[in-house]
Amino acid sequence: MFEAGCSGPDVRSDCLIRFNPDGTDIKIQIESKVKALYGKQIEAQIREALHKNAIKAAQIEITDAGALPYVIWARLETAIRRAGMQLSSLLLPPAVNGVRQDSPRDRQRRSRLYLPGNTPHLFINAGLHNPDGVILDLEDSVSPEKKDAARALVRNALLAVDFYQCERMVRINQLPMGLEDLEWVVPHGVQLIVLPKCENADQVRQVDDRIRRLAPKRQIWLMPVIESAMGCFHALDICRASERIAAVTIGLEDYTADLGVPRTAKGKESFWARSVLVNAARAAGIQALDGVYSDVVDTEGLLAAAGEARSLGFEGKGCIHPRQIEIVHRAFAPTREEVEKAQAIVDAYEKAKATGHSVAVLDGKMIDAPVVKRAVKLLEQAKKQ
Repeated sequence: MFEAGCSGPDVRSDCLIRFNPDGTDIKIQIESKVKALYGKQIEAQIREALHKNAIKAAQIEITDAGALPYVIWARLETAIRRAGMQLSSLLLPPAVNGVRQDSPRDRQRRSRLYLPGNTPHLFINAGLHNPDGVILDLEDSVSPEKKDAARALVRNALLAVDFYQCERMVRINQLPMGLEDLEWVVPHGVQLIVLPKCENADQVRQVDDRIRRLAPKRQIWLMPVIESAMGCFHALDICRASERIAAVTIGLEDYTADLGVPRTAKGKESFWARSVLVNAARAAGIQALDGVYSDVVDTEGLLAAAGEARSLGFEGKGCIHPRQIEIVHRAFAPTREEVEKAQAIVDAYEKAKATGHSVAVLDGKMIDAPVVKRAVKLLEQAKKQ
């Protein structure tokens, strides 16, 4: 038997499929608490998948824990592949509306919620928590022996799960494995690729080239993750390596491990690296996004860390639990005083322009174009809150 998926008392929205290609016909055995309601639909879905791939003989056992159809197909496809069989037809679910729409390069990215790529029960309601983006992770959260299963599951989730207004991101594996990940997700609705452990511009260009080949008509963005001293010293080259780069972020666990120092709550050990990243991003005209805050219970600590990140020039922060999202949004929201000052700057500048002046004065201070540009950006951000 070749199997894929998960089973057990704590498993939800998943299934375990055992596939044996031996025999003379199709035999399907289903174990599920909802078999009376959905057993026939599950069996029909399995038979449809086998028919699509001209599989006429197989023994299949399904232990179901409320798996949605896209999960069942992903698990079945993985089990068939593990049996050494080639599929003539991928087991793709119907796509929800808007799946293949591109995301604006400069869209708001205050928060991004990381979701382990082999855990489907976390996908279903992720968009309801209102993060700016969801990251379906194929890298650190997935053990090596489950990478293949996660690829099929993430691909199907991109098509079938309604993440609402969230930007659909996928964190691929470190190159060269990540290039194979792209084959699975780029044609199927991903909007941004997160490139981990990025240390040089060539890694970005490899990903860019592969995306261009797989989806020549789509504008899929890139977000490199800098996680080492080498990556920091190459930060500007990385940020300028492709027009696809919309943002850059930092992985502090790997960065501090590279330095051989513990990661602390105050973050003195990463201040230089984070400052380098912000300045490289600004020089390249892209967004700088801070890393995650790993203590999901310490809400006050998260609020302080996110506020510090904003003061350094970051525009967003990673989240590893839904409860962190609202706190991050609050920290990156302009204050009332900031909005009032920005509006006064814009009003004074517009009044000066109307009277033929290129420079305005407010409270005794000169207002020129860069100051106005910053004020306009803050007002636009405030409108999105």
